[in-house]
Amino acid sequence: MSNHPNAQVSRRGFIASATAAAAFATTVGSTAVSAAESSKKFKLKYAPSLGSFGAHAGNDPIDQIKFMADEGFSAMFDNSLPGRPPELQEKIAKEMDRLGMTLGPFVTYAEFGKPTFVTQDKEFQDQIVNTMKGAVEVAKRTNAKWALIAPGCISQKMEIDYQTANLIDNVRRCVEIAEPAGLVIVLEPLNWWANHPGLFLQKIPQAYLVCRAVNSPCCKIVNDLYHQQITEGNLIPNIDKAWSEIGAFHLGDNPGRNEPGTGEINYKNIFRHIYKKGYQGVLCMEHGKSKGGKEGERAVIDAYRACDSFEA
Repeated sequence: MSNHPNAQVSRRGFIASATAAAAFATTVGSTAVSAAESSKKFKLKYAPSLGSFGAHAGNDPIDQIKFMADEGFSAMFDNSLPGRPPELQEKIAKEMDRLGMTLGPFVTYAEFGKPTFVTQDKEFQDQIVNTMKGAVEVAKRTNAKWALIAPGCISQKMEIDYQTANLIDNVRRCVEIAEPAGLVIVLEPLNWWANHPGLFLQKIPQAYLVCRAVNSPCCKIVNDLYHQQITEGNLIPNIDKAWSEIGAFHLGDNPGRNEPGTGEINYKNIFRHIYKKGYQGVLCMEHGKSKGGKEGERAVIDAYRACDSFEA
């Protein structure tokens, strides 16, 4: 080995050049893999909400659905679906059918301010019957299979067990309308602490009890993992215990309710677990973005790519 100072410079230059070349090759290779991965369908049916990718796809709902499909998503959900014009509902359904996409649960009833399902109030019972009839019509136009209910607040004037019995009876009224149409009611437990103080239905075991009591294939649970991480945690064991009654999932990390990887929930493990259990339903991406604009939208897609890269 030469001790000449120019030899030392040459060696340093060679090493720097080799390092730069290797880094360039790695960058090119990873970019190629990323591009290839982005054209693949996800293993599970993660469902962005309509409007999630407006910075990339614009405001037109059909363009947004096309963008989702191009990015590998095979599902979409739209909480505002019942309020959209019937002609737009049909147009959305037609495009999703063309692309082979599944429509997740739409919100049929959500009351956050007063007791409703836990009462025997005749006016409310008439209202929910009419609401369910409207939901059936939306489902017929859109090929939707699930309608979501968040069944109101707790009553301060009645024992909890009576309220539970009333909830079961009122859900049965909904199921009597939904079942002949093949529409599945999904009940959503929500957390008291960060978002919805005072709601009656809070935990997965509680929703499981209601579904078992209603005893219909058209009464299931939507397990919102963001809410359940706050309310009770123990996410995978509760998934297993309630598995027969889970009809859909909602997603969002905690704290912050943004995309996976921004909080404490190990979504990669959860996705692997339910994939191995054979889950074929929808997982609605009911959360915000940790960043704005196109950068934030791309961060959401990348987060799901990372979590979906589990070993089957």
